Amino acid sequence: MRTIKFDKTRCGVEVLLRVGLGNELKEAYTDTEVYNTDYFEILLFRKAKGHVILNQRKIDLSDNSIVFISPFQKRQWQLDPDHLDFTFLIFQEGFLNDFFADKLFTYRLLYFYQHDYPLRMRVTNEDIQKACSTLTEIHTELREANPDSEHLIRSLLYYLLLKLNRDYAYQNYLPLEKPENNYAYQFKRLLELHIKEKQRISEYVSLLGISRITLNKAVQAQFNVTATHLLKQRLLFEIKNYLIHSSLTVVDIAHELHFSEPNHLMRFFKSQTGQTTTSFLADYQNGSKA
Repeated sequence: MRTIKFDKTRCGVEVLLRVGLGNELKEAYTDTEVYNTDYFEILLFRKAKGHVILNQRKIDLSDNSIVFISPFQKRQWQLDPDHLDFTFLIFQEGFLNDFFADKLFTYRLLYFYQHDYPLRMRVTNEDIQKACSTLTEIHTELREANPDSEHLIRSLLYYLLLKLNRDYAYQNYLPLEKPENNYAYQFKRLLELHIKEKQRISEYVSLLGISRITLNKAVQAQFNVTATHLLKQRLLFEIKNYLIHSSLTVVDIAHELHFSEPNHLMRFFKSQTGQTTTSFLADYQNGSKA
């Protein structure tokens, strides 16, 4: 599978992000192959007709849609090239966390590393025009760099990402309360780093140096789900990813994910989906991806 890497040579000033119109990268979004990238993407579609299979789900796209994609999420586009007009914002995780001096910044944004809620947000024409206008200002500062361009880019980008986060939270009835601590975001980050070898809450509370009750309270406050739910959803996604995008058998996948027995993996999968791994894969291959 092809992985598209972030091209630092296409940036303007010493700020490692890119903003542009969709026609600059049109082939990537009209090609129907499955691929992934090593960077975050926010795609603001003024016009769109078709769908994308992302995070193993089919997402229908229409005018005034915004799509959020995290690094290495596999996607497959089916878009009408004659009805396509969008602006993109792309960046790598390390850049954003360094840019805002916050190693957990990307984990604070509810639309990234998301497995429970949609990776698409429908907005009004006015909202998408405002967001695109902000991106146009960022693009100008990237291409026509001045001594204060980095400061302007930082403020504009911070505003846009948080505004989208607020809108996403409102649409999905997610809490936006100021956290008492960073445990929920640290837990989310640790899941991305360790899910293949750690599948017990006890292992994560040990890494964090806190109690299970403290972790659960923090996760519930920030994401409106329990810590166990977040872990199970992330593990389930990893299993589905192997089933769909690798040639590994269930026995091999169980070994990769440190299940003591393949039967334990199959029981876990059935309890979470109501399906066997075989029936899930058959449905997926037959087009039942929603």
